[in-house]
Amino acid sequence: MITTVTGKNQITIPAALARELNIEAGQQIDWQIGEDGILIARPLPKRGDLAQQLAGMGRAWLDEGDDPIADLIAERIQDDEDEGLQ
Repeated sequence: MITTVTGKNQITIPAALARELNIEAGQQIDWQIGEDGILIARPLPKRGDLAQQLAGMGRAWLDEGDDPIADLIAERIQDDEDEGLQ
């Protein structure tokens, strides 16, 4: 596939490649120069995909029955009470 660079150094990713690689508007692409001057373009993971991969990763460090969210809420309620806000 051949593309043309515009006067602003922009290119259009051919639709077939964008579909195959699931590239969407706003997605970042990492550009590098490989051996013999070969241009390498690598789509970076979308932020939403990264967030899904990270979700729940810290659970491995929790003891059974721990609930850090409930602990945080209780701590904030106590802080409010200590400051006379409740």
